[in-house]
Amino acid sequence: MITSVLPASGGTGEKTPAPDESITAWALAARSGDAEAVEHFVRALHRDVQRYVAHLCADPQAVDDLAQDTFLRALGSLHRFEGRSSARAWLLSIARRAVIDSYRYASARPRLSDVPDWQLAVENAQPRDLPGFDDGVALLDLLASLPDERREAFVLTQLAGLPYAEAAEVSDCPVGTVRSRVARARAALVELLDEADRPALQAA
Repeated sequence: MITSVLPASGGTGEKTPAPDESITAWALAARSGDAEAVEHFVRALHRDVQRYVAHLCADPQAVDDLAQDTFLRALGSLHRFEGRSSARAWLLSIARRAVIDSYRYASARPRLSDVPDWQLAVENAQPRDLPGFDDGVALLDLLASLPDERREAFVLTQLAGLPYAEAAEVSDCPVGTVRSRVARARAALVELLDEADRPALQAA
């Protein structure tokens, strides 16, 4: 039963959380070469970037490289960041472009895995027996079954916590489209959860 790991519907994603203001302030301070601000900025958003690119790309082994590429691009472009949107939305837009570029590169120069089953190898390397671990894996599996656009909208608003307006900016689409994608993703996930629970209820 993994219903508890789904964010509650309602106002989620409607209001910019206070930490975003601090993160944006760090990004603006980092523009002038403030090393401490750079460290705060990277540390505050590193997990969000990793989570986002993990949902966008199909290669778990590429997540760390894509996250690093995202921050390298961002730090090289900080002088152009003016704080008109939150630093989180700005950074996730860069992460999205990094993933797209990686797809283009991979299509031109496909890479071969050095193990027979890289996906199994990655799964075996993951920690086990952690609270909520199995539920988290189940949620990832359900999210993977969604169309790309709906999965991205859900991850941005419900997991990364972006307001719908900023998620629309990252995805380069209207706010109404993001709302529709999130609603459809949520409905699909609820339906998949019901289907997953049905055999257990019948057995009981």
